[in-house]
Amino acid sequence: MGYFRELPDLDYQSFLSDSLSSQSYLRVKNLFRRNKLRDDLKGVFTIFNKYEIVEGARPDTVAEEYYGDAELDWVVLMTAGILNVRNEWPLSNYDLYRFAENKYGTTLNDVHHYETIEIKDSDGKLILPAGKIVDSDFKIYYYDNDQYYTNDASVLGENVTRISNPVVAIGNYEYEVRKNNEKSSIYLLKPQYLQQFLNDMRQIMIYDRSSQYIDETLIRTENTRVTLP
Repeated sequence: MGYFRELPDLDYQSFLSDSLSSQSYLRVKNLFRRNKLRDDLKGVFTIFNKYEIVEGARPDTVAEEYYGDAELDWVVLMTAGILNVRNEWPLSNYDLYRFAENKYGTTLNDVHHYETIEIKDSDGKLILPAGKIVDSDFKIYYYDNDQYYTNDASVLGENVTRISNPVVAIGNYEYEVRKNNEKSSIYLLKPQYLQQFLNDMRQIMIYDRSSQYIDETLIRTENTRVTLP
């Protein structure tokens, strides 16, 4: 991942047994120097494109296809707001099935939850939105043109119209497929703004002058072997 090359360096006191002197340091990348998309840009949708992750795609293959450089996979993840690739990147169909099978075992096809289907009145007015999680015995009651509609069998009357059950069962596997599909839709920074994004990041990575300052890309931690009594 090219991201780590963007990080500045840090000279850290060496505690290795083969250190040549108390002045020995290990040069590492400063992982505490983190970057993120500017807060004032997150709501500016004109600089992003909606992108659908296809079956089997990885962050590096998306970066290659979208930006022309596979090493910009970290830009894909950062602008998409993905912090944990393992949990937030969509699985392939094969991996998803294996994941669900391991998670649910013999209950893979059991009911995960119940949810509503959409119901509108004769004028097209929404009565019940789809996708609301409810109990299996959920009941609905509404009037439409002086007629009373319900799926409650206990309600009787001359003006009562019985409707079909507005509830469907969602199985465990279907639930996991839905969650995985939701991860496939991300927003990526438009290519014409990429260079400005990279410039901003590199500016943020520059060290300010301090007691630890060596140069713009390197600082050195305190050496306790020298400073402690």
